[in-house]
Amino acid sequence: MKIGILFGLLWLILGNPFIAILVLLLLIYVLDRSFFGFFPSVTKPLQRRRRLAKALMEIRERPFDVSAKREAARLYMEKKQWQEARRLLEEVAPVMENSAEVLCELGICRLKTGELEQGERDIEAALSMNPRVRYGEPHLRLGEALAPIDPKRALAALERFKDANSSSCELYFRLGRLYETLDRKNEARASYREAMEVYRALPRYKRRSERRWAMLASVRNTVLR
Repeated sequence: MKIGILFGLLWLILGNPFIAILVLLLLIYVLDRSFFGFFPSVTKPLQRRRRLAKALMEIRERPFDVSAKREAARLYMEKKQWQEARRLLEEVAPVMENSAEVLCELGICRLKTGELEQGERDIEAALSMNPRVRYGEPHLRLGEALAPIDPKRALAALERFKDANSSSCELYFRLGRLYETLDRKNEARASYREAMEVYRALPRYKRRSERRWAMLASVRNTVLR
């Protein structure tokens, strides 16, 4: 209703319904990016592409530049290009064998590229070095990978994720979705409620990035009632 009134006002002011629609869509996009984040960022892929191009150029100029390889691997992971990220991390891992984060990232990439057993070993090794590595995410990724083939082990991974006590609404939302796929609706609802509780406890500056996941958790919690 409010959108219809706003559209009418824009049409009246601009005198053209098509321009009014474009301005309305632009306003909706700006508001979403400022407060919610449901729409994808227009600038982020461009920034990521520039950073990736720079990292790859540095690798070509200095083939043993570990920092550039890690940067490129992270960017590939953001783009869900797991094979490319895995290749770089496999080059970095022997040099940084004591880095729980590198080993965890490599394990996630191996899970995503179908090498489940080695990926699980990598993640378990990373967690033995640092149980809080990536704030509990490896437990969730392992649970996602195991769910279709071994629900019991998937649930064990999820229970360990809860023990990590993450403050990420996104991860609790994804945990709830995974519980849904395993037909564990009570646990799913609890995870969604936890996402909303985490959001309410966050400082104001942190809420913007987590608001989308808290809202999605609220919607899923309502659907499951």
